[in-house]
Amino acid sequence: MTKHLFKDFDPVSAKQWKQKIHFDLKGADYNESLIWTSNEGISVKPFYHADDFNEGSESFLNTKEASWNVCQSIFVANVKNSNLKALDAIKRGAESIKFTIPNEHTSIEELLKNITPTSTLLYFDLQFLNNDYVNRIIDYTKPASTSGKTVKLYVQTDIIGHLAKTGNWFNNLKSDHEAFKSIVKNTNTFGINGALYQNAGANIVQQLAYSLAHANEYLNTIEKHITEENKSTLKVVFEISVGTNYFFEIAKIRALRMLWHTLAQEYQVNPDCHIIALPSKRNKTIYDYNTNMLRSTTECMSAILGGANTICNLPYDSIYHKNNEFSERIARNQLLILKHESYFNKVHNPADGAYYIESLTQQLAEKSLELFKAIESQGGFLEQLKKGTIQRKIKESASQEQQQFDNNEEVLLGSNLHPNLNDKIKDELELYPFLKTNSRKTLIAPIIEKRLAEQLEKKRLKTE
Repeated sequence: MTKHLFKDFDPVSAKQWKQKIHFDLKGADYNESLIWTSNEGISVKPFYHADDFNEGSESFLNTKEASWNVCQSIFVANVKNSNLKALDAIKRGAESIKFTIPNEHTSIEELLKNITPTSTLLYFDLQFLNNDYVNRIIDYTKPASTSGKTVKLYVQTDIIGHLAKTGNWFNNLKSDHEAFKSIVKNTNTFGINGALYQNAGANIVQQLAYSLAHANEYLNTIEKHITEENKSTLKVVFEISVGTNYFFEIAKIRALRMLWHTLAQEYQVNPDCHIIALPSKRNKTIYDYNTNMLRSTTECMSAILGGANTICNLPYDSIYHKNNEFSERIARNQLLILKHESYFNKVHNPADGAYYIESLTQQLAEKSLELFKAIESQGGFLEQLKKGTIQRKIKESASQEQQQFDNNEEVLLGSNLHPNLNDKIKDELELYPFLKTNSRKTLIAPIIEKRLAEQLEKKRLKTE
């Protein structure tokens, strides 16, 4: 009936729409009035039309079902408590658990007690480098696969991400790479911490290009050390942060899959990547903190519509409060509502065919690929890190965004727009919410994460 109804109306071309817009503008300049340019240099038009496309872009989603996991992130400070916390989260709807493990003395047996790795997807973010410890994880979870079910497990080994964040290797370049190759050989997986670039202020094109170049360093490292069979099943995990630019962030995730697919084909490895998405820390605030829930909700929506595999929400008070049951429950329930009450698990790849998103995806992918090629032509990602080029470019992007925030061009409601000056937070601070600077010796300048509202918040705290 719907198709028959549309036959009663004449199609309207892009040219006709533009003529109508020019008429309604009554002499105002079309470009100045209706086109704006993003920090990535993308000009956003007032409308997008099928005439602009020969065909839609491929999403490279590797499933025909709408499938994404609700994740609970747990820092393992106490093994027993972390195990109980994980079991409670699973009982309350979490479908995956991301364990951040600070040292190799953590008991895997106690941590995973009563957790079934064939039904609950497990991520391990190790803050140390130890092949024997990784083998302990594999050995402990291996018996679960004897029933014919597949163990759902990712070890996010990322030595370059550690270097970029801290300024130092775990040990040194040679031993880190040897350990990395051994771990990848045993697990057939590695991770890319692309979230670091977003939280430090990189624009979307930089985030994509740096993540791709970061991954390329690893592919160069392991290319001769993995079998042809392992190449086809290699599991690469991109961990990304999702910002507040709703449609751009949807397109970012789609573009990342497209870019990885292109790179993977060159190395003849598995073209499907696994994406974990988290809300950005950069736009979160300590004043009017409840707005953080609104920000993280729309960011999670972008991640879902963009096609992320797993989403770990950020508790609204994580900037200034220690881990607590209430805010973590709220964060998890935000995802459960999106999945089961907003039906975001019912439609596969809903962004397909949206001309605006298709256009953004293509443009972000093209610009990112161009930057990636420039990095490779200048020695590669690691070389650019050592020279400080990557750090400098991110600082320039962060400074531009910070200036936009300071000039109220970039708006954070409750901070630089409509602040509640009666809002008091000083007595609520359990964590230091600002950038910490520790004087230490590093091989390279680390990439520093920083929130936009920090300076404004410091001024307000002084007047409380």
